[in-house]
Amino acid sequence: MKKDTSHKIKLGIFISFGIALFIVGIYFIGEKQQLFRGTFHLSGVFRDVAGLQAGNNVRLSGINVGTVENINLVSDTSVRVEILVDENTRKFIKKDAVASIGSEGLMGNKIIIINPGTGGKMEIENNDIVQTIQPINMDDILISLKTSIDNTSNITSNLSKITGSVQSGKGTLGRLLTDKSLGQTFDSTFINLKESSAGLKMLVDKAKKSWLLWGF
Repeated sequence: MKKDTSHKIKLGIFISFGIALFIVGIYFIGEKQQLFRGTFHLSGVFRDVAGLQAGNNVRLSGINVGTVENINLVSDTSVRVEILVDENTRKFIKKDAVASIGSEGLMGNKIIIINPGTGGKMEIENNDIVQTIQPINMDDILISLKTSIDNTSNITSNLSKITGSVQSGKGTLGRLLTDKSLGQTFDSTFINLKESSAGLKMLVDKAKKSWLLWGF
């Protein structure tokens, strides 16, 4: 008899714990899906949602204020995203609000980010369509980065070839830097120019003296 009573008590505790856990789970799921709070609907059209999924968060000023309710493919260039937003935040979202797609961290889940808009504008209304900004495509960034790296590599390679050619005396610049006879020719030319300048100065000085003697 005692064993049956102990077994029933344990079974009752287990069932109670399971029911409590179920209620807590329902509460958190309902809280995430805005089931226990007043909400309003908004929608926006994107060309590419970049992996956004129904159930992902909607943020305003860094705070979770709603969830993505539904995503529908309208055409081959348009995707309609419908979101549920907490009614208490509607007074902060204006008619010129803009929605964009971001990430929770560098590689986290995609989220909708709402820019609230201009303070003097009217509040947004239920079922309004917000303006959207196309999300940055990481593939495009990686392709651009790869192109930049390739270009840098090509420039470095070309500079290395030019430096090698100069050091080996190839090309005009290489001959100027490495050919001693050209260097000596330049030295002689500069010396001659210097001597010519000195001689010209002497002639000018003599001419000035002659003009002074003749009273000019």
